[in-house]
Amino acid sequence: MAGRVLPVLVLRGLPALPDCPMDVVLSEESDVRAAESAVSYGGNIFLTWAASDEAVETPEKIGVIGRVMRVAASEKGKQRAMVRGMVRAEWLSDGRREPYRTMQVAVIRPEMPDKFECEAMGQVIRHLLRAQISLDPAAERLVRPLIDDDAEDLEHWFFRVAAAMPLKKEARQELLNRTDIRELYASLGTMLSDQNEVLRIRNDVQQQVRTRIDKHQRDFILREQLQVLQEQLGDTESDDADRYEKQTDELQASDEVKEALRREIKRLRAQSPRSQEGAVIAQYIETLLAMPWEKRCEEKDDIAGARAILERDHYGLEKVKERILEYLAVRSLRRQAGQTRDEAPILCLVGPPGTGKTSIAHSVAEALGKPFVRVCLGGVHDEAESRGHRRTYVAAMPGRIAEGIRQAGVANPLMLLDELDKTSGDYRGDVGSALLEVLDPEQNRVFKDHYLDVPMDLSETLFLATANTTDTIPAPLLDRLEIIELDGYTENEKFHIAKNYLVKKQRTANGLSEKQFAVTDGALRALITGYTHEAGVRGLERQIGALARKAARKVLEGEASVRVRKTDLVPYLGRAKYKPDEIAARPQIGIVRGLAWTGAGGETLEVEVNTMPGKGELELTGQLGDVMKESALTALSYVRSVAEETGVDEDYFDKHDLHVHIPEGAVPKDGPSAGVTLATAFYSAVTDRLVREDVAMTGEVTLRGRVMPIGGLKEKLLAARTARVSTVLVPEENRPDVEELSGEVTEGLTIVYCRNMTDVLKRALV
Repeated sequence: MAGRVLPVLVLRGLPALPDCPMDVVLSEESDVRAAESAVSYGGNIFLTWAASDEAVETPEKIGVIGRVMRVAASEKGKQRAMVRGMVRAEWLSDGRREPYRTMQVAVIRPEMPDKFECEAMGQVIRHLLRAQISLDPAAERLVRPLIDDDAEDLEHWFFRVAAAMPLKKEARQELLNRTDIRELYASLGTMLSDQNEVLRIRNDVQQQVRTRIDKHQRDFILREQLQVLQEQLGDTESDDADRYEKQTDELQASDEVKEALRREIKRLRAQSPRSQEGAVIAQYIETLLAMPWEKRCEEKDDIAGARAILERDHYGLEKVKERILEYLAVRSLRRQAGQTRDEAPILCLVGPPGTGKTSIAHSVAEALGKPFVRVCLGGVHDEAESRGHRRTYVAAMPGRIAEGIRQAGVANPLMLLDELDKTSGDYRGDVGSALLEVLDPEQNRVFKDHYLDVPMDLSETLFLATANTTDTIPAPLLDRLEIIELDGYTENEKFHIAKNYLVKKQRTANGLSEKQFAVTDGALRALITGYTHEAGVRGLERQIGALARKAARKVLEGEASVRVRKTDLVPYLGRAKYKPDEIAARPQIGIVRGLAWTGAGGETLEVEVNTMPGKGELELTGQLGDVMKESALTALSYVRSVAEETGVDEDYFDKHDLHVHIPEGAVPKDGPSAGVTLATAFYSAVTDRLVREDVAMTGEVTLRGRVMPIGGLKEKLLAARTARVSTVLVPEENRPDVEELSGEVTEGLTIVYCRNMTDVLKRALV
């Protein structure tokens, strides 16, 4: 490509465009000499652009050949040059550097489309320009001449349009780099469309702002007029303020609360009628006035009456009832001695679902003559839900504690904190930590709800809590609680609960009389064993409710009474859902029955171990948790350590693979109490010794074969009874736990206490 050598002016501001004049500041001495040289030799100069000071040595390849019209000094003493771009050109090679820079450049002459295509492209750009005028009328003075231009040279017309647009430096250079006319047209059209879209959005925003301002001005004028009319009619906002002030004077509350109320009433008087801020203040005042700050109820001291209520509402649970009666007796004596402040630990009822934790709290409230308030904490993870939202937030409200006091109507109700183990924390705060202030007698005298923002005295509020487990309760919170455990019910206890309570409750709930609906003892026992599988009685109550609904339908169809027998259960409820575990028919090798605790009560589970030729690998299946996997490794290590004593070859474990499986693989299993069961199964499989089929066991095992104590013993023994097991092996250290159990739990079981695996194997193997 042939070219010619021209002086060079590297632009730091906007890139030059063809057929467009521009004023250039000559900041360097070499730039001044280049411009003066161009004037002396015909006025032509190559104008190229550098994106930054670092890019001056290697500016853009494509620029514009321009003509220097004149060079003159500016007001600030610097030289300025008036130049006009003519045609695009491309930098081919560098020339000399002193006294000014030169380059060899070649003119770019793009191929033009036919006249019809050129006409179409021109019409599209003109349409976009007209749209710009409609969106921004102020642009008409600049854009209208471009629309009226006949555009004989389409390329230069495109650049004149670009010069009229507020384009960034990079966008201008991008247009220069489009050496194909169609690409130049596409880029220019896109930029015009984007600019029009920005103008459209700007107009929409301005219109919305203008509308909002107009509405606020209109509302202000109307409010002022309304205020004048209300003042003339004597119906002003001050009536509410006067009423609030009168209620404040009559309120039984501390001076701090009354001072806060008077402060807010003063703010309310200063608000315009019907203002949003006034409504927020009025709501806050009404909330403070509704709180029972110093209103209290009389507490009963009738311990005999409390015992009668607990016996009436709950079957069994003797230890639980005894502890609650002791708690109530201490409260009564302290109150008689003038000690109104409650410093006793907070009772927390812990047990599986359906064991009567909430109903016990109801009975305690009735025995004391206190209003009962239940605060459910299950799933609460926002601290503001327990301590209230700060009033700076929109739709702020008191927390659940303060709201519970307001609902009770007295400052000393019985408040049940339900599902305490199901709270959690995140970036919005820790609910468990927020409850520390509520449950600590040293702090709850001045408990401050974030919304109320005045101290509340919770020291006379009787708190009870419930949980399914203590594992997830934060340690500092657990330290303030006294745990009362409610174990699962035996089959006999469930039978009496169903007969004495649940049948009557469902009979009333479904509109039936005692004559119209009855359930036989045999049907109740079959319901318990075949249709429910739980530690509590909630599922049993649902099944009795289903029978009551069947009876209600039959009564309306003409039957005088419905007496449900055992044989009626399948027609009414379908086939039994659960089948009790049963012991194996004969002793087997590598199969041992263990005992486990679950949230639904106790269960028996068979541990199976198989050996096969291999490379000494251990396979664990049955969806075992990490703790149980570690128990399996510990049990195997123990068996390997005593292998020599049992006559097993030294290389046996290197030539055989062991596979441990616990059936019901879809059910997750975890815990350390399967240690002795796993060790016995390994020992039996490795030595080919039979395991007694009527033995079940539980306990954690150590590497040296010591049997460690476990928990959940009552539920495990109940599961053993259900499976018709005759002998249960338990750790020696659990002997006191067994002795505390009632004979109803251990009846028919031979309890064998084991100190180590030698004791276990002696009783478990044939």
